[in-house]
Amino acid sequence: MPVIASSKSYRVGRSKTGLGLFATMPIKKGTRIIRYFGPILDSRIPAHDEIENKYLFELNNRWTIDGSVRKNLARYINHSCRPNAESDVRPRERKVFIRAIRNIEPGDEINYDYGTDYFKAYLKPIGCKCASCEKKRKKLRAEARAERAKVKARDERKAKKAGAKDIKKKTAKKRLNGHAVAKANGRARA
Repeated sequence: MPVIASSKSYRVGRSKTGLGLFATMPIKKGTRIIRYFGPILDSRIPAHDEIENKYLFELNNRWTIDGSVRKNLARYINHSCRPNAESDVRPRERKVFIRAIRNIEPGDEINYDYGTDYFKAYLKPIGCKCASCEKKRKKLRAEARAERAKVKARDERKAKKAGAKDIKKKTAKKRLNGHAVAKANGRARA
């Protein structure tokens, strides 16, 4: 029998991506945190199949949970590419539980991976906002800035070097046997 977290072990709060579910007490790895619930929709019924919202949790090809019910606090759990929880889907029972896959400290946001279909449909067009992706993007931006600065410095050195050569060409006079030589009308004068 899995350990079940108290309903006071989490709260809804402001997150970087909107609202999120946060731990208020330590949650141990393997603990069942919350149940994702709502009306069960049958995809064979055309009216149910046409429902479109971002809180639909697909159990299998036929059954889907509509989690848009206000009492369903599990709908506030956000996506993360490096989650601290996972969904425990039980299609025969038509239930979904969110379970901790590592220890969660008080104040940490509870999150799980939504899966590739949801990611491609909703998150990829706007970019994933989870902490690991933000950190990765921040690192890539810093590397791109460093590369641009490196290229700019190299170009400035080349321009400075080319400018110095042009100045030398313009100011330097050709010497022939120690005498200055200047061309006038294509002829050399001594």
